Amino acid sequence: MSDTIEQIEEVKYKFASDSERLDHLKQMVSVLPDLPGVYQYFDKTGKIIYVGKAKNLKRRVSSYFLKRQQTQKTLVLVSKICHIHHIVVNSEEDALLLENNLIKKYKPQYNILLKDDKTYPWVAILNEPFPRVIQTRRHVRDGSRYYGPYPSVGQLHDLFDVLKNLFPLRQCSLSLTPEKIGQGKYKVCLKHHLKLCDGPCEGLITEEDYGKYIDAVRDILKGNTGPIIRQMRQEMLSAAEDMEFEKAEVLKRKIERLTNYQSRSLVASTTLITCDVFTIVRDDEKSESYVNFMRVSEGHIQSSYTMTFRRRMDEDDAEILSYAVQSVRETSGVLQREIVVPVKPDVDFSGITFIVPQSGDKRKLLELSEKNARVYKLELLKQEAIRSRATHEEKLMIQIKEQLGLHDLPRHIECFDNSNIQGTSAVAACVVYRDAKPSRKDYRLFNIKTVEGPDDYASMYEVVHRRYMRLRDEGTPMPDLVVADGGVGQMEVIRQATEDLGLSLNIIGLAKDSHHRTNQILVGFPPKVVGVGKSDAVFRFFTRMQDEVHRVAITFHRNKRSKAMVSSELDEISGIGPKTKEELFKVFGGVEAIRNSSLEKLSEIIGKSKGLLVFSYYHRNDTYEVKENATVPRETTTDLEGKE
Repeated sequence: MSDTIEQIEEVKYKFASDSERLDHLKQMVSVLPDLPGVYQYFDKTGKIIYVGKAKNLKRRVSSYFLKRQQTQKTLVLVSKICHIHHIVVNSEEDALLLENNLIKKYKPQYNILLKDDKTYPWVAILNEPFPRVIQTRRHVRDGSRYYGPYPSVGQLHDLFDVLKNLFPLRQCSLSLTPEKIGQGKYKVCLKHHLKLCDGPCEGLITEEDYGKYIDAVRDILKGNTGPIIRQMRQEMLSAAEDMEFEKAEVLKRKIERLTNYQSRSLVASTTLITCDVFTIVRDDEKSESYVNFMRVSEGHIQSSYTMTFRRRMDEDDAEILSYAVQSVRETSGVLQREIVVPVKPDVDFSGITFIVPQSGDKRKLLELSEKNARVYKLELLKQEAIRSRATHEEKLMIQIKEQLGLHDLPRHIECFDNSNIQGTSAVAACVVYRDAKPSRKDYRLFNIKTVEGPDDYASMYEVVHRRYMRLRDEGTPMPDLVVADGGVGQMEVIRQATEDLGLSLNIIGLAKDSHHRTNQILVGFPPKVVGVGKSDAVFRFFTRMQDEVHRVAITFHRNKRSKAMVSSELDEISGIGPKTKEELFKVFGGVEAIRNSSLEKLSEIIGKSKGLLVFSYYHRNDTYEVKENATVPRETTTDLEGKE
């Protein structure tokens, strides 16, 4: 049956036996059309496990169920198929495009995967009056011209250094229409006075003269620097003849800079070849393929980079090249009309001619591209060897990443805990681990401000919200992982606090058993138990982190409680300052001992006058009369006076 993407829903499929499942699939295959399209395989849970394209849907899908064509990987896939959907399209190229979109959307288990799917930087000459030349990773269909892609930002920076020193191009974003310039709406900026811009905003240069700079920039971006160098050299000689030596020196430096840049751009051939080149190198042990893409313009290599594809089934080189061509077309927006390849892709792309050269300059280009792919593969192997010698912390972070299903290494982890006694002196702590080690300078302590009473969930929400609102407002990087010192409830509170801030962070919980001992790691929403034992390195790491956040929170709570006790009594005694309090606590250790001390002892430590202040404060409601050298009950004093 044919379905739109929106109609596909996860439905569970149940069969009494495997033969019943196969009969169901054969019936579905028998009614497939002989048309190009995309097919999707579903497992028993209704999850898409494979997406494929076909010139002929019926013939392609049928091949999966022919035993003579089944490899081991295909047998495993077929054993899990419980249902088939298909979508008919107009051409095989449309099928490739739809397949690519579905793979990116659903990430099926058995499909080929582009591991380093990233956008490369480009140079754009904008479609506007007095065009700007900018770096960008986005293509906007507004008539601007794009050149690249460039394999690294560093290479692009080198290019812009050259362009900035060669041509006084504007860098502002003003709308320099003739009307606004004529009305005198703009004034030249500092760059004009530094001779880095010719001042088109005030009409100090015409569009025609400015266009000559842009034409020269286009030639450089195409690798055609010869005419520009010859013209500059002629101008330099003319300036020298006219005894304009400063101008001649400036032109000389520009020629040297442009010549140095040209020497870094490899001349691919003596003929002005313009094409794209794709080559492929396989690594069957790792089930990966490395596809190098090289752009050649007028005989010069403009850019080159290598993509890594992880093979899940038995994809051949022709099929992988189709994915690579489609990937480059998506990121760059354009391909050359002629593409040099070692084998023709299994899809015909409209407007593109694929050439498999056997000799000549194009064959040399193919060999050079393949050399780049092999060097890339070797670099990956070296990097893996270095990673295998990683520190204990690196290995631990890799384990955490894999066992928790994280996308990146958790180099920055934060863990929260609350502490209070019946809601009094409520505090919280956040401990920070960087590269799997405590980063004590990044620890944070919080006084609970908005919560009254012992409400751990509300306190946790307040602290997490305050913490990440501040990081967000300051532009500070967010943690790779947030740890809740608790189970499902604490995790949900942290999730809610971060979502209210517009953040999406990885959150795990440390659940406890009936004896209040941590026994599970929870991940995801709804939370699931991570299958790690208590002796596992990952489990031990998080329990150590839990102990650390407990220690920090409890210590802070005790200190606050002690300060609260001190401030509630000694701070109320006029004339008793911080130094006096410090002396008292050194001797007595606490408020209770100070309260029970005699006037003589207090006077011995802090002097008679201050000792009298402290003693009077604590005994103001007692029936005592304080004399200079003794403390005597009032009724006893009366008897003595009577006898005298």
